[in-house]
Amino acid sequence: MTERVRTILDRIGSTSLLALRNVVPGGGARILLKLENENPTGSMKDRMALAMIEAAEADGRLRPGGAVVEYTGGSTGVSLSLVCAVKRYPLHIVTSDAFAREKLDHMRILGARLRLVPSEGGRMTKKLTQDMIEAARVIAEETGSFWTDQMKNKDQLAAYHKLADEIWGQTEGRIDGFVQSVGTAASLRGTAEGLRRRNDRIRIAAVEPAESAVLSGGPSGAHKIDGVGAGYVVPLWQAGIADRIERVSTEEAVAMALRLARGEGLFAGTSTGANVIGALRLAEQLGPDATIVTLMCDTGMKYLKTFGDAVQRP
Repeated sequence: MTERVRTILDRIGSTSLLALRNVVPGGGARILLKLENENPTGSMKDRMALAMIEAAEADGRLRPGGAVVEYTGGSTGVSLSLVCAVKRYPLHIVTSDAFAREKLDHMRILGARLRLVPSEGGRMTKKLTQDMIEAARVIAEETGSFWTDQMKNKDQLAAYHKLADEIWGQTEGRIDGFVQSVGTAASLRGTAEGLRRRNDRIRIAAVEPAESAVLSGGPSGAHKIDGVGAGYVVPLWQAGIADRIERVSTEEAVAMALRLARGEGLFAGTSTGANVIGALRLAEQLGPDATIVTLMCDTGMKYLKTFGDAVQRP
């Protein structure tokens, strides 16, 4: 019998786990990629958007007819746009020209109202993050909207505990390491918590932009890895949650994303490229018998212009 769903939101989660074959060295550790591009908007952020909205509905912070506001680099905004369209909540999004045009258009198509904060040369910086947060705060205050405030919102952790449960079940508990890039830190923290409840020996590696490696003690800087590297230590980050922190440059992340497309047929964004680099580094440490899981955070269809520019350069 064909499975029936009530709304598109019922298709969030339960994504596939796929072993990489060609971008990994022969005889090395097994690296598995959780295909979060299978979510309705093509992003893992569908999980957290739904969790934040449903938690606010449950405790009365968001009531029927209410509005929602958020600041976002794009994927969270697209996911919130989907959830709010289905649930009929007006959505105000604060974002920037620093992020992929495809994401901004996707939010508008789903009905969100956008306010763009100008960036410095199209790059992600600490100042841009802070300017976006302040703009969202003002809109929430002036309109009486529910502010999801993703940098501080712990409701989303439950979504990633479920993600950890999926990974544990799909690997039948045979997992030695987990790798994830850090934006709000919720996905790394929530998934790590969920996995360590099952086995506290699982190694956790965080990934951050080499140009703005604040989690590992470096200076704040500018980079072009969408959705990660806020430029400061974010509130949901916990120092003890990761066993190691990998620094990956924008150039390395783009190159790996293109390798995944051409070598595995997996078209993903730059944060996924960074994740795979982090997983390969952890594999070197854990050895050939290890199994490491990382995330395909979203589909590369959100970054067609970004990658088009990259492949056309001499």
